[in-house]
Amino acid sequence: QVQLVESGGGLVQTGGSLRLSCAASGRTFSSYVMGWFRQAPGKEREFVTRISRNGGSTYYADSVKGRFTISRDNAKNTVYLQMNSLKPEDTAVYYCAAQYFSSSSYSYWGQGTQVTVSS
Repeated sequence: QVQLVESGGGLVQTGGSLRLSCAASGRTFSSYVMGWFRQAPGKEREFVTRISRNGGSTYYADSVKGRFTISRDNAKNTVYLQMNSLKPEDTAVYYCAAQYFSSSSYSYWGQGTQVTVSS
């Protein structure tokens, strides 16, 4: 069982930056691929980025590539999302999720943190 708690959301102007954190419970954090997803009002949840278990491999949605950076600290059981050059279309609830390395889907989800980018 893994519990995920996101933090760091807020209101920022266009072009600004935010850093989201996702703290995980348990002692097997390094066994999980970690991902960030987001859901804007009236839209389906969409993939943002993911990071491998040791942090050596990352993958980004085209919409955030070059602006967002995912990282993790396995000693702190935490994954981060650094968001730069924010746009109004980045406004959404951001969720972190954990995928066990042998699984094909994300099994655990956080409660989400709101990011609002004003124009």
